[in-house]
Amino acid sequence: MAPQISPSILSADFARLADEVARVADSADWVHVDVMDNHFVPNLTLGLPVVQALLDHSALPLDCHLMIEDPDRWAPQYAEAGAKSVTIHAEAAKAPIRTLRAIRAAGARAGLGINPATPVDGFEDILGEIDMLLLMTVEPGFGGQRFLDVVLPKIRRARELIKGRDLPVWLQVDGGVSAETIERCAEAGADVFVAGSAVYGADDPAEAVRRLRALAEEATAKADW
Repeated sequence: MAPQISPSILSADFARLADEVARVADSADWVHVDVMDNHFVPNLTLGLPVVQALLDHSALPLDCHLMIEDPDRWAPQYAEAGAKSVTIHAEAAKAPIRTLRAIRAAGARAGLGINPATPVDGFEDILGEIDMLLLMTVEPGFGGQRFLDVVLPKIRRARELIKGRDLPVWLQVDGGVSAETIERCAEAGADVFVAGSAVYGADDPAEAVRRLRALAEEATAKADW
């Protein structure tokens, strides 16, 4: 699969979200929406009502990343509202398989996210239940953090697991993704890239997306996976 870029509006101007999404509409594949509840992570961002409003104004599909305490309750509602991808965290879900299936049943891609310290091997047996595996490359909760190189071996291991099972699972990385780090992520096996400040901190967000895509494509072409 060709690399995909999902700009995170966590780094955008919250007072102008629709306009901020429009700035990358011609260059990005998704809009990444970080939903945080100040319980699972120490930050409070936005929730279902804002997502529902944004759906009416976004030309790009929404990639909702739920960093919340009770994803089993809320995740299907994001899919039912119209989000095309909904990711829950393994550390928060009490019934992950049931919730992942509910997301799919509501018409969205089902994603499973894991934090930097969570081993990936424990999820090999449920890879068939997901459409995307999200590996956090920073500690979740805040944008603008420094990329954690310690996660690179886990990206490689995740790619091995996916390839070994011959599954069409996307491998997403989120946190500190920039022009300085995206090539390492792509070489390790990632194919979906969340970038916040690297996109919305640039003078031209659309051009920043195109630059990130070019770097990811070049690194992917040289990768051995």
